[in-house]
Amino acid sequence: MRGARPKTRNGSLNADKAPQTKSREIATVIRRILAENGRDYVWHYVFAIVCLVAVAATTAFTAWIMRDVINEIFYRQRGDLVALICLSLFAAFVIRGLATYGQAVTLAKIGNNLVARYQRRLFDHLMRLGMGFYNDTRSGRLAAQINENVNGVRDLLSMTLTSVARDAVSLVGLIAVMVVQDPFLSLMSLLIGPPLIYAVVYLMKRLRRATREAVQINSRLIGAMQEATQGIAIVKAFTMEDVLSRRISELVSAAEQRANRIARVSERLNPIAEILAGFAVSGVIAYAGYRATVAGEPPGTIFAFITALLLAYDPARRLARVQVGMERALVNARMIYEILDLEPQQGDSAGATALHVKNGEVRFDAIRFGYAEDAPVLRDLSFVAAAGKTTAIVGASGAGKSTLVALLQRFYDVDAGTISVDGQDISKVTKKSLRGAIAYVSQQPYLFEGTIRDNIRYGRLDATDGEIEQAAGLAAADEFIRQQPQGYDTEVGENGVTLSGGQRQRLSIARAIVRDAPILLLDEATSALDNESEARVQQALGEIMQGRTTIVIAHRLSTVVNADHIVVLEEGRLAEQGTHAQLLADADGVYARFHRLQGGHGLGLVDDRAEVEEPAPQAPEQGRGRKTARSKA
Repeated sequence: MRGARPKTRNGSLNADKAPQTKSREIATVIRRILAENGRDYVWHYVFAIVCLVAVAATTAFTAWIMRDVINEIFYRQRGDLVALICLSLFAAFVIRGLATYGQAVTLAKIGNNLVARYQRRLFDHLMRLGMGFYNDTRSGRLAAQINENVNGVRDLLSMTLTSVARDAVSLVGLIAVMVVQDPFLSLMSLLIGPPLIYAVVYLMKRLRRATREAVQINSRLIGAMQEATQGIAIVKAFTMEDVLSRRISELVSAAEQRANRIARVSERLNPIAEILAGFAVSGVIAYAGYRATVAGEPPGTIFAFITALLLAYDPARRLARVQVGMERALVNARMIYEILDLEPQQGDSAGATALHVKNGEVRFDAIRFGYAEDAPVLRDLSFVAAAGKTTAIVGASGAGKSTLVALLQRFYDVDAGTISVDGQDISKVTKKSLRGAIAYVSQQPYLFEGTIRDNIRYGRLDATDGEIEQAAGLAAADEFIRQQPQGYDTEVGENGVTLSGGQRQRLSIARAIVRDAPILLLDEATSALDNESEARVQQALGEIMQGRTTIVIAHRLSTVVNADHIVVLEEGRLAEQGTHAQLLADADGVYARFHRLQGGHGLGLVDDRAEVEEPAPQAPEQGRGRKTARSKA
């Protein structure tokens, strides 16, 4: 679906909702979270709810018993009830302490497990999304956004449970105590409710947009910092420190302003609540004092009422503020679901079967493809990479060489035409079986966190240590690996920062060797090597290429002169094909012109007419940032 942004199942979640639909949206998100996770935590929630109800009940009991403390012990001086009342109060506090501990630990355990569960789920989902998503998304910003937003799911459930099972029950119990003690005073106290509700609704309107903007700016800030530190060598080489510092400073200032705005709006509820509560409490005490001094009523009832009123203030204030917290949690949870609701646009076709490679012939038939509607990269391209032979693809930058490699691995789907392996259309086989039959060495080697041994083993997870060391030897990497502090168990650092570019490339080649796949893709596999290392790797590659279908992308013609077949691309079309000798025989041909430009040597393929760099598939932080979302892998 060219040019269309992925949609969520329930439509876009980015727009601000009308106030009357906000509570409905919160309920919808909570129901979804519970539907996805609630069954696994049902008994934990039951225990937490019991604890929270116990906290609420003991709080109400503390207010209730104040009447007997004042009337029976101090007013009527009944010494026989002192022990019973004191033991009852002590028991209430013990129960409340244990219940508070139990619910806190249980809810923390549930919340931590939810965070871990959604982190795993998000990463698994991100691994299923295709290259188009990552080309349009900054990896640093995405990681920061996930890290910041994943807690929203936990907070929504935690705040809902505590506000309902503890604060709401406590408030209802304390109001019941107040009504039983004195209905008229209760009515006076509850007059603060409507203005408090109005204040909450008003503040939510102001807080909603600021909260989402703060989340987005913070994710941009963390992402920018991450990218700057990852590219620190380029930053220093091009003296970009001041420029990036100013840019980061601007983001920091924007984040600070949003945080201050949120603080001003959300904390505005505190003085409003305090003023209303102060008015209610002062009015109640004034009226109760009048009745005690004029009517001579026993103070126990009034004292119990005031205790209940003061104890009710905290749960009422928390309930008033819970909407503020839920607004933040909802924004975070909603942004998480925006990612989870993205559907991979390029899945396995219905009835897809596993690819069975017998010989390994790769056929490109009338291929057309472009990353955007109006910018075709490949145009009606057809050729065959013979089974067990080496096919080299050469051409100027932007000719479509790396795009062919991406299409063969189904990082993208072709717009027209077919790609087949041994007569099997790759669009009708499973991607896992297709990619399992291919070993790939990119021109930009990437190493992952872990040891050298781990990075080579990613080629085939069941490879033995002996096979890993043998592959490293074939890739001319064994010698420098053994010179590392811990040999094969040396940590490589972030993207192999402790290794040279040539060393990283040799590990990438070793990873492809250990995969032992029938099809080998080499995208400028020796471009980062010195002459001596290149000669050794070329010799090693020559050995492992025997009997395998090998497709080599090269700029230097010296690396492809011995290929069985050479395909020359020009502006996404097949310009010519043949052996090295056959192509040189045509003095006016494209290949011969390239050869003359290189002086007959491997000086780097340069086309004086090429102006546009080919958009090869990259890791997320190196994506092209195109506006159009391609079909996903």
